[in-house]
Amino acid sequence: MVKKKVLLMGASGSGKTSMRSLILQATRSSNNPASLTARLGATIDVEQNHVRFLGDLILNLWDCGGQDAFMDSYLTTQRNTIFSHVGVLIYVFDAENSNIAPGSKDLEYYRDCLDGLNQFSKDAKVFLLVHKMDLVRPEEKESVFGKKRRDLESGTEGFDVTVFGTSIYDESLYKAWSNIVHTLIPNAAILSKHLATFAKACSATEVILFERTTFLVIATSHSGSPSASSSSPSMGPVSPLIKAFKWSSSRVRSEFHGLEMCLPEFSAVLDEMTKNTYVLVIWHVPYIETAAVKLNIKMARSKFEELQGDSLVVA
Repeated sequence: MVKKKVLLMGASGSGKTSMRSLILQATRSSNNPASLTARLGATIDVEQNHVRFLGDLILNLWDCGGQDAFMDSYLTTQRNTIFSHVGVLIYVFDAENSNIAPGSKDLEYYRDCLDGLNQFSKDAKVFLLVHKMDLVRPEEKESVFGKKRRDLESGTEGFDVTVFGTSIYDESLYKAWSNIVHTLIPNAAILSKHLATFAKACSATEVILFERTTFLVIATSHSGSPSASSSSPSMGPVSPLIKAFKWSSSRVRSEFHGLEMCLPEFSAVLDEMTKNTYVLVIWHVPYIETAAVKLNIKMARSKFEELQGDSLVVA
């Protein structure tokens, strides 16, 4: 069993707890999951959650309250506890309200957190989310995100950072978290390599491997065909859509196993690959039968179970 500590930090009201709830909760009580997040209260001090991912990978998620008093405590009396043994820091900035100009409080707290990481977890990876991009006017999104990304990159010292613009109302949040979690999977490149081999065997345009509970993307393979790119669903929107469909099935007391689609433009199959993953196979060759693709999935299961186990051997 492999445990990875993930720090989720940022100013109060930046949307940390909402995204945690949306991405990591397995069940919903609304057809629009994002609509529920307004009911969530502010995090008090630190809330720890152990999220089982890929069976034997445990994400030890520390959701840290962003009020000034808590932030001051993290950086002083709790410094050793908070910043030791960190695998990933996810720092969230409010796209509309966060002031990340040099000398601003938001930026200084962030830089102080980097100092804590540098002291106790030098090898940690750092991801920055400019969140609530849905509140920015559409015509200004690109320029607003571009400026904040440049300010954050120039304000970061000692770590390489990746910056994402995210919102709970579109696929951007799933895309960002998929990229983040991918870095925590040892030997993820090997999974991707074998997924490409599987895609070739299926004559698939695109193959996406999802984690079973969260439906975050673990690995992808695509042919790069220009004709395919215009009609295939991209991996971003697929995650929340499938997760919502799976949850809707449970509402009518029907167990979700997979789905099949045969459209004029393309065909697709979503099926269990291993006990902890689903695979989505998309192809554009009209004469390939769905049954043949499902048989390939069945034949590949034992190999991917073995690969998944191997990928979690390295701590």
